[in-house]
Amino acid sequence: MHDFRYQRGALHCEEVPIRELAERHGTPLYVYSSRVLREHVARLREAFDDVPHLICYSVKSNSNLALLELMRREGTGFDVVSGGELARVLRAGAEPRTVVFAGVGKTASEMDRALRAGILYFNVESEGELRLLAERAQAAGARAPVALRLNPDVDPHTHRHITTGKHENKFGLTVAQARAALELCRSLDTLELRALHMHIGSQILEVEPYARALGRLLELADELRGRGTPIEAVNVGGGFGAWYRGGEARSAAEFAEALVPPVRERGLRLLLEPGRFICGNAGILVARVLFVKRAEGRRFVILDAGMNDLIRPALYEAFHRILPVEGIDDPVHLPAEGDAQIVGPVCETGDTFGRDRWLPEVKPGDLIALFGAGAYGFSMASTYNSRPRPAEVLVAGGRSQVAREREREEDLWSHERPLEL
Repeated sequence: MHDFRYQRGALHCEEVPIRELAERHGTPLYVYSSRVLREHVARLREAFDDVPHLICYSVKSNSNLALLELMRREGTGFDVVSGGELARVLRAGAEPRTVVFAGVGKTASEMDRALRAGILYFNVESEGELRLLAERAQAAGARAPVALRLNPDVDPHTHRHITTGKHENKFGLTVAQARAALELCRSLDTLELRALHMHIGSQILEVEPYARALGRLLELADELRGRGTPIEAVNVGGGFGAWYRGGEARSAAEFAEALVPPVRERGLRLLLEPGRFICGNAGILVARVLFVKRAEGRRFVILDAGMNDLIRPALYEAFHRILPVEGIDDPVHLPAEGDAQIVGPVCETGDTFGRDRWLPEVKPGDLIALFGAGAYGFSMASTYNSRPRPAEVLVAGGRSQVAREREREEDLWSHERPLEL
């Protein structure tokens, strides 16, 4: 679901007009709906209610502190992939025992911080990582809680850049490597193997790949438990899709129907790491038209937002619905194709948000909304071309707050030093 609706021809986030926010805070501008965020957490909780579970919000999808605090208030845990993300969730008041730490390249200092904090699990992805974790745990006088990440070699039928569960990907352990890791855990008293983990990709629109991957994960869990290893939980990762074109994503209930029964019958706890599913449709990027020019039958609509603000179309050829903020009464039945090339100001041909799209005639100063920008939007933004990053605003009903101030030009060089050689 989303809560960006046209009322009398003007786009609103919940009860707040987007034009009002753009005039108050400028553009480009990220706008998030707290109602959508809460509703998506509630749908996940209801869908998976038949099994003991923990929803660990994937911080990389959107790491704004206000959103993290909202997730904490809604009862989620957190999935982090760096020391910085761990620091963020702790700053947002997260209970460390609800935090899992993933990623193929954890450093010793990151492990030390997570051990001191007392997180729930380290999702371990290689023998080298396991040995380093054992060393750091020994130095800290602690036992490190381990969840081995299995690479189940399952194709999730998503973009090749966001597939993570096939053998050619860098993530996880094969079954043979997981068995060897078990023996290593048994030989080192600073490690405590307690769970198994998988994550097969992102923006997954089918249930079957999850069911197949979970089957392989549970086969390994059965084997390890049969050998006396007290596996208490399985973590199926994230990757549940969001709506970009509209209607393509599966519901939480459809995923739960396949995932819950085999986990429940084994008496295991289920962990989930959703990010995009929660926040993808909870945000838009608002931009202003700078110029319109025509060439060879094409209409180039040049915005003040660029690929540095929202890189998904350039990086993944990702689709985002793009519509004017005003002048639309029925967005459902509009044409899909047209002559508009919606582009940004960055000096790259890849700085294109949409090709051959329908847009009504627009002029400089008009506002444009890029939908489905709540996940992997600001969190992947950069200052390329020395462009300060946008502000972020969170809406709740008829109220709004700045969740992140717009960067200033002087912020661009605030950590640089003048030449002294």
